[in-house]
Amino acid sequence: MTRSRLPAAFSRDDIKRFRSNFRDEVDGAALYRYLAQAEPDPHLRDIYERLAASEDRHLALWRSKLEEAGERVPDYRPSLRVRVLGFIARRFGAALVAPVVAQMEAGAMGMYDDQPEAIAEHLPADERSHARVFREISRTGRDRRSGPVDIARIEGRHRGATGNALRAAVLGANDGLVSNLSLVMGIAGASPGRDVVILAGIAGLLAGSLSMALGEWISVRSSTEAFERQMEIERQELELDPEEEEEELTLIYQAKGLSREDARRTARQILSNPETALDTLVREELGMSREEAGNPWVAAGTSFLTFGGGAILPVLPWFVVGGAPGIAASAALCGAGLFTVGAAITLFTGRGMLFSGARMLGFGLAAAALTFAIGKAIGAGAGI
Repeated sequence: MTRSRLPAAFSRDDIKRFRSNFRDEVDGAALYRYLAQAEPDPHLRDIYERLAASEDRHLALWRSKLEEAGERVPDYRPSLRVRVLGFIARRFGAALVAPVVAQMEAGAMGMYDDQPEAIAEHLPADERSHARVFREISRTGRDRRSGPVDIARIEGRHRGATGNALRAAVLGANDGLVSNLSLVMGIAGASPGRDVVILAGIAGLLAGSLSMALGEWISVRSSTEAFERQMEIERQELELDPEEEEEELTLIYQAKGLSREDARRTARQILSNPETALDTLVREELGMSREEAGNPWVAAGTSFLTFGGGAILPVLPWFVVGGAPGIAASAALCGAGLFTVGAAITLFTGRGMLFSGARMLGFGLAAAALTFAIGKAIGAGAGI
């Protein structure tokens, strides 16, 4: 059988690179269109649609290169990761996934820097532009509005707040799952009886959930108190010397790229509203914001629920069966949970879902096997 020859201009590595680029651009165009469909704000929707059109232009480049090489153009579909992000955007709003997309775009900024075909068509500049756009979108969230007062409203958004909340939920569930699975398996290894395993599992769930919730409450409450203290200081300074505060704010916005006149006009607009002025001064001068401080009760409740949601999985089978069947059922249920959590983490890391899920499954079950062996040894030594 005669192997088909490639055109002299392209090597097999080139063909592989063209296919990889084509696949990435399919994902990019699909993701932007998912976001456009989920975005109620017409200004942001227009941005997403323009970005999708840019990705279509990139797609056309790699399609033409594959055709030049005499290769069949693959009929790629959006990846599972992109489809999951699209589902989350449609279900919960595009703002929830914007910080995740911003991380993806930041990671892709240099993907074309050493590819001559891409450089000739200005793709590296496009990718850097996309990263800057999404960095701004992830900062501004749903409060973005047109007009010169935008800066006063958007600079207070906590960078990546929604993305961080989603990440915290996934990692909280993972902590609860791994820690309580290890605890349940350690107790089960000693064979003390089904009731003891259930008691230990519920105790571990409550202890871990309460500890996480208390830790989050203290952390967020401390941030809130620090913010309130700085707000009071700024309130006093604004009352005593408003001209000085206006000058400081003007200089800050000049540093952001506004002209002296635009910066002063923006500062005066902000300072015309006392509450907005206080928020902005604390944010710009000290890098603090009300959103960044957060609500301690929401943080505590979220930590309690996410940790508890993961920690309940190892215990559930023991309400039905005990002994070896209970151990096997618990391991199977937690194995599914570990794989799911590992796959969910790829929304932030960009790694393959299968690889990440399998890795989390392996680590979690290894920890459970270790604690089971230790529990069994202790149980044998104690004569249980």
